[in-house]
Amino acid sequence: MATQGKITTILFDCDNTLVQSEPIGFEVSAEIVNEILALHGIDNTKFTGPQLQREFVGMTFQATMNAIQAKYGLTLDLSLDELDRYAAMEETRVVAKLLGPGQPLLPCVGVNAVLKELSSRGGLYRLAVVSGSGPSRIAASLAAAGQAEFFAEGDIFSAVNMASKPNPAVYKHALKSLGVDAKNCVAIEDSKSGVLAARGAGLLTLGYTGAYELEERPALEKVLVEAGCMTVMSDWAEFLGFLDGL
Repeated sequence: MATQGKITTILFDCDNTLVQSEPIGFEVSAEIVNEILALHGIDNTKFTGPQLQREFVGMTFQATMNAIQAKYGLTLDLSLDELDRYAAMEETRVVAKLLGPGQPLLPCVGVNAVLKELSSRGGLYRLAVVSGSGPSRIAASLAAAGQAEFFAEGDIFSAVNMASKPNPAVYKHALKSLGVDAKNCVAIEDSKSGVLAARGAGLLTLGYTGAYELEERPALEKVLVEAGCMTVMSDWAEFLGFLDGL
């Protein structure tokens, strides 16, 4: 990474960084994965949402399906068109659940206050979202969590239709589209694949564990630091002090 400059741009992952959406998303992912396996006559292997979240967090649905086949020795021979179709199905179902009755989507604790403070600083910082989720899921998540007002439409980037995190493609695309240098940015991520993607694009990266259960946080913090995070926070109340310290 190049020498760090003045921070002008803050790049937020979405799921379990801005919004507490991963459990819902992976519940749907597991349903579809199990449907696919059943269609291919594989009845002795099933996945749960928490299992997929532990093993494949931060990846697109297409990348998750490829990783499942590689890790568990499954041969499904899914074409790119089929993977895209299943990914679109997953996104549609997730959005329906996120916006459905009785399913309130909560922002990560304290993050909306941070977004409000950053936005009040007279244009000092540009805020963007860089996520592995699909565009409609990101939009639905931000709207439901009361965050849409903080991000311009052109400052929201999805890894769908490009290489999934941990590949840095989506971050490199975001930097190019925003017209900013990596040395003037900081990224916030909650997963190993996300941190590797951000670091691969040359970004100073901050880890976040606050969306996870207390007993899970120490192990996740270790993973995030080993992946390249400068530091890890468990509460968004820590962020402004970190940013001002730069």
